[in-house]
Amino acid sequence: MIDQANTGFMLIATSLVMLMTPGLAFFYGGLVGRKNVLAIMLQCFVSMAVTTVLWFAVGYSLCFSGGEGAIIGNLDHAFLMGISPTDLIQSDSMPVLVFIAYQMMFAIITPALITGAFANRVRFGPYVIFLVAWLLFVYFPLVHMIWGGGLLAQLGVLDFAGGIVVHTSAGMAALASVIFVGRRKVFTEPHNIPLVAIGAGLLWFGWYGFNAGSELAVDAVTSLAFINTDIAASFSAFVWLIIDWIRHRKPKFIGLLTGAVAGLATITPCAGFVTTGSSVIIGCSAGIVCYLAVGLKNKLKLDDALDVWGVHGAGGILGTILLGVFATTAVNGAGTDGLLLGGGGFFLTQTLTVIAVAAYAFIFSYVALKIINIFAKVKVTEAEEIEGLDMALQGEIAYEDKVL
Repeated sequence: MIDQANTGFMLIATSLVMLMTPGLAFFYGGLVGRKNVLAIMLQCFVSMAVTTVLWFAVGYSLCFSGGEGAIIGNLDHAFLMGISPTDLIQSDSMPVLVFIAYQMMFAIITPALITGAFANRVRFGPYVIFLVAWLLFVYFPLVHMIWGGGLLAQLGVLDFAGGIVVHTSAGMAALASVIFVGRRKVFTEPHNIPLVAIGAGLLWFGWYGFNAGSELAVDAVTSLAFINTDIAASFSAFVWLIIDWIRHRKPKFIGLLTGAVAGLATITPCAGFVTTGSSVIIGCSAGIVCYLAVGLKNKLKLDDALDVWGVHGAGGILGTILLGVFATTAVNGAGTDGLLLGGGGFFLTQTLTVIAVAAYAFIFSYVALKIINIFAKVKVTEAEEIEGLDMALQGEIAYEDKVL
């Protein structure tokens, strides 16, 4: 029998996660120069179409069909074959179709996160090819191994809502892409900070569905994940703001917004497995570590245009490791105890896993771009970059008013 409360909540959570991709497009769109707004927004929005097609065809099946203890699933449910609207998932009394839609929203936003790293430098066609290859060989296997009963789940790895699956993988892919495409020829300041704020607000709002919805039910853990999400984001935003204020003698709005996203990314793997007190420490750690990661990127002259690696990559890795420290069964019996409660083995498992995933996502992404570049030139020309990708590649402009 369908549990209407759980099902209704999950439909709302699914909608919230869907909203995060347009939010990301606004966030990234405001951060780039005015000649590249549409190009990066298109790269975000196209994932909603391409990933949905791929998820329907093979994605869901590869992630959640068969292959217990394996790296990837099978094609038993390709094109959603054998799935009826009346089929329910586990004991939650929720239609399987709702779960399919919810997980699809995660698949949509994950590769879109990568786009901020190579802003203004990549052609649209090769990017779409990369998106498909990356989903097939990085994202889908990780989902199966951790959330689909695969290899890493059997080893005891935990990831409540995507610290490994989403943020570590996307962040390391971003770093690889930055190294491959090189530095921009044209550097511009964020052209529309209010647009960045709208995007950050939509991301923060949607993240409640991202994290709290990952419990797949309405219970005590749902409320824990919800409030931990907000606590970590708020503390991280405040810490980032203070560091920026001290260093530059002025409070920076973009710093506050970036700090919030860093906290959201870092709490994601931990949200339903740690106490509210631990979420404060995790949020403060995110503000400090991700800020330092961005500083290190700048010192190394790595042109991660919108700090995808420093925020999502460093945040996902940090959160996964801190889960190994602060996890407690006192708040979630489905979890385990971390290092502070004697779970040294779990801490080691989390740490080694996130290192291995980071390395694999980086290597695959770099190699994939190299191979794609043989058949379709990935990088734009200097002339196209100077003209701006909106006009050079799409023949569109975001603003008629030249004063903007």
